[in-house]
Parts: sequence; C-alpha cells; structure tokens
Amino acid sequence: MRVLGLHPQILVFAALEAAVCFGAPYVAAGIRFDESIAAAEAEIGPLWPRGVLFASTMLLGLVSVGLYSARQRAGAAGTLVRVGVGTFAAFVLIVIVYYLAPGLHIGRGVLGLTLAIGFCACLFTRALMSKIVDAEIFKRRVLVYGAGVRAASIARLRRRTDQRGFRIIGYISSHGDAAGVACDKPLMQTGSLLQLCRSLAVDEIVVAMDDRRGGLPVKDLLNCRMSNIRVIELESFLERETGKVRLDVLNASWMIFGSGFCCTGVRKITARSFDVIASLLLLMLAWPIMLITALAIKLEDGIRAPVVYRQTRVGLHGRHFGMLKFRSMRVDAEQDGQPRWCQKGDRRVTRVGAVARIFRVDELPQLLNVLLGDMRFVGPRPERPEFVESLSRKIPYYRERHCVKPGITGWAQLYLSYGASEQAALEKLEYDLYYAKNHCLLLDLSILLQTAEVIVWRKGAQ
Repeated sequence: MRVLGLHPQILVFAALEAAVCFGAPYVAAGIRFDESIAAAEAEIGPLWPRGVLFASTMLLGLVSVGLYSARQRAGAAGTLVRVGVGTFAAFVLIVIVYYLAPGLHIGRGVLGLTLAIGFCACLFTRALMSKIVDAEIFKRRVLVYGAGVRAASIARLRRRTDQRGFRIIGYISSHGDAAGVACDKPLMQTGSLLQLCRSLAVDEIVVAMDDRRGGLPVKDLLNCRMSNIRVIELESFLERETGKVRLDVLNASWMIFGSGFCCTGVRKITARSFDVIASLLLLMLAWPIMLITALAIKLEDGIRAPVVYRQTRVGLHGRHFGMLKFRSMRVDAEQDGQPRWCQKGDRRVTRVGAVARIFRVDELPQLLNVLLGDMRFVGPRPERPEFVESLSRKIPYYRERHCVKPGITGWAQLYLSYGASEQAALEKLEYDLYYAKNHCLLLDLSILLQTAEVIVWRKGAQ
C-alpha cells in the first residue's frame, strides 16, 4: 500500500540525503576546528546526536516543501528554492530543539557551516540522482492481462511521475475485451502464462479484463502467484500508482471486499487525541494572527460587520454541522439565498478576504470545529448540503466520502488546485476516496507536513 506515495526511488533519495545530512556536522566541525573531530567533540560534545538532529530536521523540512512527493515536477530553479526553504525550516526546528534541550547546542559557527553544507549536499545529491532516478532497477516489470477499455486506462498514464514505479512489458488480449481499443505492446501467449512471465522476467500481473465471466484464467494466475509473481486487480494498481481511486474503473465489489474503509477503536482514540492536542497548540500559536485578521475585517467593513460566519456543511455519515470561517466575502454575498461556487476573481471577495484566502487564514476558526469533534485536522473538505445533494445524483460514490470526518486540509488539497465545478468535484472525490480507504496517523502527519508546501506556494487559493 502506497500510504505516503513513496516509490523506491524516493526512498533512496531520502536515505542518501539523510546520510549526507548526518555527516554535515562532522564536516562543519572539522572545518571549524582545523580538521580535528576529536578537538570538536572535546569542545561541544559528541557529534552523532547533532548529526541525527540535523538529518531528522532536514528530512522534515524537505518533506514539508514536497520534495519527497511522487507528484513533484519542479525544475532546477524550483528545486533550488524548495531546498532553500526546507533548509530554513530545518534551522527553525533546530532552534526550537536547542531551546528545549540546550545540551545539543553546536555553536553558531558550526551550525552555520552545517546548514550551508547540508544545503549544497542535498542539491548535489538531487542533481546526481535525477540522472538515475528512473533506472530500470527501481521499476517493477508489469504484465497487463487484458487489452480492452479497462487496460487502456493504464496506457493513458503518460506522465513521468505516474510511471515512476513500473514498466509495462506488454498486454495480453483476453476473452470479453472490447474490440477496437488499441494498446501498445501487445503480446501473444503461446505457452502457459507462467512460462511467459518467467521468460520476460515479470514481477507483477495486473488483471484488467473488460469481462471476467468465464474467461478468468484462475489456474494460470494461481500458478504465477505461487511462483512469487504478484497478481493485482486494476483498481488496486491504479490506486497505488496514482494516489487516488479511479472512478472510471471502479467496481462496488472492490470497495466491499477489499481492504481499507474502516476505523478501529484504536484509530479513533489516536485520531481524536492528535486532533485535540494539535488544535490547542495551533490556537496558542495562531491567536495573534486571528486577532489581526478580525481587526482587519472590522476596519474594512465597519465595527458592526460580522467577523466569523457559520455555514452549514455535511460531515461524518451525512450529518450537518456549522463550519466556522473568517468572513472573506461581502455580507450580502448570497442575498438571494442561492448557494454558488466561488469563482476565480469573484467580486464578492473582500480585500482582506482575498489575502486571508491566499494564506488560508480564513480557515483558522475551524480549529474550534476540530475541538468540538465536528471536523478533523485531516480529511475531505466538507461541502454544503445543496452541493452534496446535486453532486450525489451526478457522481457515483460521492456520498461514500462521508465515511470519515471532514478536515481542514486533506489529500486532495495536496494534488489539486481550487476547483468550483462538477468536474473538479469528481477529481477531488477520487483523492478523497483514497484517503477514506487508507487513512492512518502516518498519512495524516505526511499530509500536514506537505500542507506547508500548499500554503507557501499558494496552491489552490481563490
């Protein structure tokens, strides 16, 4: 299961960058103390805890700017900026750790050199690895059993990031496949399926038949599975490789009989504990920003103008609740009572509201919704009942997104910009269903870290 969207290449990236960052304090101390590590350790203490601290904070910083995301397609300039921001984030975290544990202090000179060395080392590592990141050694060799409409959904994965984890060896036609669908790399099966897989060094078989009735080669697939060749359904394959549940190939039976879409008692306890602690901490940090925002709204719209508004949204299992937000539109934005999507350049948005939306400040009152239990930090964004009713009639499985609590941020917000249409709602649903199926504490933490990238690079603001 691709819980964090990590391919083997990205894990190699992380391991190499962790190693070079661990060594950065040693190099910095050697430079500062005339190439004498012993003298450095006699002066500031053992270096290995500092190496662990710097490597950990650098990895967290790079995660927060999206550099370990499978969807990342930044060029050289973008990577340079992101590594710089990630290094600065690491510096801030280190300063906080120094305040809590002064014994780990390494000295300003050594710390400055460490940050510079870590920054340059990460850039060099990424430049080097970008040349070999798509090497065949990292990719699974995949055989697709089927060459019809469903199999064509794999052939349409054209982006480099979508094909990072696999290489298609070929497609085998099966009984029941739709005619007239062209798939590249067709294969002819002359012997057994197992013999073909062994001759082509296949690692995985994706079952993508248009119609399985009476045509599924159960015995051949079982022989392959017993010979350590993975057999996977098309829905699971696309979910793993794209980080979303593809509605165009989805069958209800896959959701019913497959794994996921469950929330154990332990998960509920850990999720609630995390939400309460994180909400309280963020409220303690964000209250000055919230106060300034409230004053700015009053200055723009008058002392009698409301600062916060409550809007009905759909939550867990379809229950309605009042979601709190700083008011970013005019008071008469919907004076006719008709709900409308917010469009790009919407004239109903106030000047203060436009800035608040860019930096997501208007969402801060939802911390109170999290404390009340109506929302979570991470989950599908809640929609208005009128939109839910309309979208549920037009988009299959739309109501299934409500099997988890809605959140302030979510998996879809990392991948998609703001969308105000039925097509955008369908695309967001695919990511929301992926989260509903795979949600866990580790995925929540990953989303929260990567949300920093969304805010800093202003993705989806409207």
